[in-house]
Amino acid sequence: MATTEEQAIGTRWLARGGIRPTRQRVALAKLLVGDGRHRHVTAESLFDAVRARGEKVSLATVYNTLRAFSEAGILREITVNGSKSYFDTDTTNHAHFYCEDTGELSDVQSGEVAVTNLPEPPKGTEIAKVDVVIRLRKS
Repeated sequence: MATTEEQAIGTRWLARGGIRPTRQRVALAKLLVGDGRHRHVTAESLFDAVRARGEKVSLATVYNTLRAFSEAGILREITVNGSKSYFDTDTTNHAHFYCEDTGELSDVQSGEVAVTNLPEPPKGTEIAKVDVVIRLRKS
């Protein structure tokens, strides 16, 4: 069962994104940030974790909530295969390793990747972000 401290952390995190703290959103926020550690989750892995805690929530709600958290800027969505997305609680600019064999996403150490010489964006647009995913496989 989640602690009062985890709930408080989750509720503050939601407030930072301007997200109304419903029961289900708070339950998901506690799992995502309640212990203060960064993590990468898929909708399915978060669904399994919240159900294991005894919360009643549908997979569709988890998907919709993760999208809302991403749109609010408190989660970062990383797409690794056209349809597979991970959600990262660390919203700072950083690169990722993706292991094709295991499906695991992990952070590249800060400062190890430099993105330079970006092209000029088309007129009337600006670069919003650059995602770097380095794909790995066992050799």
